[in-house]
Amino acid sequence: QVQLVESGGGLVQTGGSLRLSCAASGRTFSTYVVAWFRQAPGKEREFVAAISWSGDTTYYADSVKGRFTMSRDNAKNTVYLQMNSLKPEDAAVYYCAARGPLGSYSYRDYHYWGQGTQVTVSS
Repeated sequence: QVQLVESGGGLVQTGGSLRLSCAASGRTFSTYVVAWFRQAPGKEREFVAAISWSGDTTYYADSVKGRFTMSRDNAKNTVYLQMNSLKPEDAAVYYCAARGPLGSYSYRDYHYWGQGTQVTVSS
């Protein structure tokens, strides 16, 4: 199994920044892509961004493109989500997820999930 632990969530003012971390452990060799999803109350789980463990391939949802940046540290088995220019609509529980080589940005393709970290955006 693969274990994922998110951290870095909190309360931030509109226009502010947060950096989320996702530390992976266990059978990380079975994971090829790590992604961030978010879910706000009453809404569907939404894809945010994804990155491969090797290389520099990244993919972002249109809603966060230009504001969020995903990166990785292979030595620490950790991926990051730098969130800038935060808006109230960004408020949600953010989940780290991982999958194998096959799949899309759909949450249904991801087999491993963290417990989530809360991001709150206020004025």
